Amino acid sequence: MLACLVIAAPSRAERTKPLVDLVNPFVGTLEDYGQLTPAAVAPFGMVQLGPDTAPANHNGYDYAAQTLRGFSHTRAVGVGCAGAGGDLLLGGDYVGASENARMDKGSERASPGFYHLRYGGGIVADLVATRGGGVARFTLPRAGRVRLRLDPDHAYAKRISATWLTNTTQDLRAELVGGTVCNAGAYRLFTASTLWRNGRPLAMPVQMGADRRAFVELDVHGGDVLEWRTGLSSVDGDGAALVRETELGVRSFAALYADTKKRWQDLLDHWRPTGPKPRRALFATSLFRALQTPVAIADSDGRYRGADGVIRHAPAGHQRYASWAMWDNYRTLMPLLALAYPRQTQDIAASLVELYQVGKQRWATKREPFLTVRTEHSGVALLDFYRKGIPFDAKAALAGMAAESDTLARATPDEQIEAAYDDWATGQLARELGDGARAQRFGQKALTYRAMWADVFQNLGADADVVKARGLYQGTLWQYRWAPVFDLPWMVSQLGPARFDAELARFFADDLYNMTNQPDIQTPFLFAWRGHREQSDRLVRRLLDLPINHPYTNAGKRPAPWHGRSFALTPQGFADGMDDDAGGMTSWYVWASLGLYPLVPGDPHYVVLCPSFNRMRLRTAGGWVLIRRETNAYAKASWRNRAGVSRALGPMLAHADLAKGGVLNVGCAGGF
Repeated sequence: MLACLVIAAPSRAERTKPLVDLVNPFVGTLEDYGQLTPAAVAPFGMVQLGPDTAPANHNGYDYAAQTLRGFSHTRAVGVGCAGAGGDLLLGGDYVGASENARMDKGSERASPGFYHLRYGGGIVADLVATRGGGVARFTLPRAGRVRLRLDPDHAYAKRISATWLTNTTQDLRAELVGGTVCNAGAYRLFTASTLWRNGRPLAMPVQMGADRRAFVELDVHGGDVLEWRTGLSSVDGDGAALVRETELGVRSFAALYADTKKRWQDLLDHWRPTGPKPRRALFATSLFRALQTPVAIADSDGRYRGADGVIRHAPAGHQRYASWAMWDNYRTLMPLLALAYPRQTQDIAASLVELYQVGKQRWATKREPFLTVRTEHSGVALLDFYRKGIPFDAKAALAGMAAESDTLARATPDEQIEAAYDDWATGQLARELGDGARAQRFGQKALTYRAMWADVFQNLGADADVVKARGLYQGTLWQYRWAPVFDLPWMVSQLGPARFDAELARFFADDLYNMTNQPDIQTPFLFAWRGHREQSDRLVRRLLDLPINHPYTNAGKRPAPWHGRSFALTPQGFADGMDDDAGGMTSWYVWASLGLYPLVPGDPHYVVLCPSFNRMRLRTAGGWVLIRRETNAYAKASWRNRAGVSRALGPMLAHADLAKGGVLNVGCAGGF
């Protein structure tokens, strides 16, 4: 009888510095690199309570800025256009001081769930966030008269309307309607704030200025502490007040921060890498970004607003999610959540199914519950979830996916490929559910793109390296050529194996790859899929660690490439022109570091390559996985399951194996 394999928990030496203490929220906050912010945020949190500066990036902040405008409660996570959010801007200083205050950059600190800054004449601001609540604490250095202001019109996208519902510091409420990312839709948000002084609620009227900004003035002593405590809701003012009282209540700032930090630690502790501290820190920071989206929107009583504007209740013990950027992150973030966080993914899946039931749009609707970008390829994600054992109403999902097919855009070459991927997912889910007729119909429909691919992509012409050629979205023909990942064996047969390999090699040798956007981010892993892992290993190592040429922007090709690192533990953090795109790019970094990649979302297998860590312990639904990098036996990988049975691996490892726990040994040439 085989002995059961036990994967030991990490030793104390390996865990002296938890990942939560290595996160650097300032990565990706310089100018337009990454479009991120050091805002206080909880995992999957609605509230991103952070500083707004002048100048600013799309999230209201620039690391190099010296001027503070205030602190706002919401922002999208690195999603392009002009960003979105910036709701309810708070500010405060002594009467007579400029509203735009000088920042003491040397005092600035941030960690998961927390932000700290000294500004103006010495006021200290500390921010903390829960899922739907936030506390902005101001410690006053001297006696005097202070003016606190709240601006409901502040926004990064269009402010459609702002209405004050009450005018007292005991319960100051507002209803805000704003444009979502790229102003493609609109969302409605309710806020409920209360003002505290030295640990007790403060009751006084709030004055309303001609510019609709609310303000209060009061005399303070040196050392006084003022706090705005705010809840957010997609439903109504009562929901916002309930969130405030439930999530914040009368708990101290320190207790709230400790709770949010623990929530972060619990999620980050699913990953336990062994390796150099800077590499672990960048890995931790990437996970921190990835786990901010999608956003949990159900109030403390379970109520939430659907994308059709209708108020619903989440089942007891469950959440509802919004803030979608599926085109950006279905390839990387969604598979990452399915692997390491199946409990949250179950509710994410239910939320996606509901989108189909309430009138899913390609971009945001006019009645969103929160900031949203776009929802393409939700069906691919749902197929991926289903095949990885995530429970949800798959029959309802299939009905919605099938109905959506006739509405999918198919005008341009890239749209035809993407629609084919969605049709493939519909056919595959139908097959899983025993719906043979629908499986055959959509299986055949998915392959109709092939004639176009053979005409446009098989023999590339003079416009092959032109961004937006033939109507392509943010990419070139070279980059979209490799996009039909659901049909890779056909593509190889169409080109021939030798030509496929040679032209893939040319793609990288001629700097035709674009690391700053999603359409071709799977291509470094195609070599490993083809059985040439050493080529993938070399490429991925360069992309993780070394400066490379970045020739492309979303609008065109640069006259000269921008040369630098794609990912770095610095305020710049990302390559020029590279947004994190709601965890899409930071999830890519996590996968590449892990030595696994979900090449075909919807097909539950991972390409295996050389991991960047000597050891990585990963907690899955079925137990711990140990991934070990070996410096001998190059090009060999083996899997040992929990029963102690080992086998050699080819290019791929099944999710079913990984999810049950075991040991993955990967032989590598050299090391990171």
